[in-house]
Amino acid sequence: MKIFPAIDIKDKKCVRLIKGDFNNKTEYETSPVDQAEKYKEHGFKNLHIVDLDGALTGKTVNLDIIQQIVHNFDLNIEVGGGIRTIDSIQKYIDIGVEKVILGSAAIKDKNFLKEACQKFPNKIALGLDAKDGYLSVSGWKENSNQLTLDFLKEVNDFGVSRLIYTDINRDGMKQSPNFEETINVANVSNCPVIISGGVSSIDDIKNAKGLKNIEGIIVGKAIYDGDISLDELIKEIDA
Repeated sequence: MKIFPAIDIKDKKCVRLIKGDFNNKTEYETSPVDQAEKYKEHGFKNLHIVDLDGALTGKTVNLDIIQQIVHNFDLNIEVGGGIRTIDSIQKYIDIGVEKVILGSAAIKDKNFLKEACQKFPNKIALGLDAKDGYLSVSGWKENSNQLTLDFLKEVNDFGVSRLIYTDINRDGMKQSPNFEETINVANVSNCPVIISGGVSSIDDIKNAKGLKNIEGIIVGKAIYDGDISLDELIKEIDA
């Protein structure tokens, strides 16, 4: 199973939000580039980056920082946050990002998702962020009124190469991921699923292993707060 340490960038700093609330954030002293280097030095191969400024503005605000991380370290990087145009996707592909995560734009416009998958085969990941079974959009500030599983069934044949499922109620709370709902999503999805939101201990990583159609898991706040050490986390990698 792949493990994706997370870097969320806001105002050029590493931050973590509670339930996606921009007013409830923790800033960390380590810069995004230094944090990426730390992950690389510990032997991690995959990295999950979110441009939170991008999520709010719909622009590739932190492209320069992400480009620096891509160029400095040999990591498989997936990037999300405010990617709403083909041009933005192209910018990330051009700098060497492995997967580009589409969220709000894909949920609001299925044709955009379809076009992106056709134009960039095996490069598009779909980020589904849900609260109480319904998808949220625009930096989690809006409820889309679409049920997660219904939406997934509608876009399942578009050619998405990876699905990142986040339970917003668990995100940043360190109360363990919503395994039950993630399994429901994985059972429907035509592509492998990444678990996101709520990882609190190494036991959560162990519990994720062996689940059907689960490619990996994202770990964020538990690393920054010291609940999981990078030394123990790296031992759980097998991809």
